[in-house]
Amino acid sequence: MKRLARVLAFIGLAVAAYLFARQNVARIGHLVANAIPGLLLAASFHLVPMFANALAWRRLFPGSARPRVAALLNAVWVRESVNGVLPVARIGGEVAGYRILLRHVASRTELAASLAADVALSVLSQAVFALLGLALLFAAGHGGPFTTHLATGVVVLLVAGAAFMLAQRAGALAGIASLVERVFAGRLEALHARSLRLDRAIRDVHARHADVWTCLGLQLAAWVLSAGETWIALHFLGAPRSIPEAIAIEATVQAINSAAFVVPASIGVQEGAFMMIGGIVGLDATTALALAAARRLRDIVIYIPGLWAWHRAETKRSMP
Repeated sequence: MKRLARVLAFIGLAVAAYLFARQNVARIGHLVANAIPGLLLAASFHLVPMFANALAWRRLFPGSARPRVAALLNAVWVRESVNGVLPVARIGGEVAGYRILLRHVASRTELAASLAADVALSVLSQAVFALLGLALLFAAGHGGPFTTHLATGVVVLLVAGAAFMLAQRAGALAGIASLVERVFAGRLEALHARSLRLDRAIRDVHARHADVWTCLGLQLAAWVLSAGETWIALHFLGAPRSIPEAIAIEATVQAINSAAFVVPASIGVQEGAFMMIGGIVGLDATTALALAAARRLRDIVIYIPGLWAWHRAETKRSMP
């Protein structure tokens, strides 16, 4: 898997270099350099949707066992940083976030259940956000083969998210654990018991309908708020767009990045996505690539420090 990640990263880097080489690199650099203060503001704005995601995750814990918002915000920060930068196929971030929260919760089972439900709901909320972005594109007369094909992919994502959540509600984990236990003739009794406890905890989360709907609403709000980064960046790059257009750009880019989750940091994919959607909403290729470069600034401002915080937390954990 690591070898594949390295190969995909190399290919993505080559694609990104090709896209930039075909444009006026000097002008792209000039646009970004002149807009640095505003682009730093846009990157820092990402803390707002992160806060909304922390509030969303918190609702999935039982009322009496909810961690402090600060602890959850720290876990969300580390989770996004790991998923956004490292070649972990967007799975390692969940493990890192789980480990960050361990010392802030009394029950590991409830923590794992909340995380599993949060991931399922995030797939669903992103699909809804992507559909919102596509609807805004079609409403503005920007329909076409690209948006049509993307809409098909988003519908698949929506179905997958709904199926994932329904499987959790139906106790799929317990069924799988029982099957594995039978296959191994009772030799995995301890694992079976833990799986049953986790399955019950996940179903308990989904049984709290008000909390689940609140979490879903907060996640969707976080996705919409993330468009603020694009809106601010475009303003300072001298190519302002309306809020609906910023939402459409953000939703489309996020959907494409998620589809290419195996590519580390979406290298090459993200740049191509900004160029494609930029062309649809009237951005020239130079400005679209400047916007893509501005998005990489978020990695430096938010995610690289998040990796350092994760390393520091793991170092403390390993100390006697």
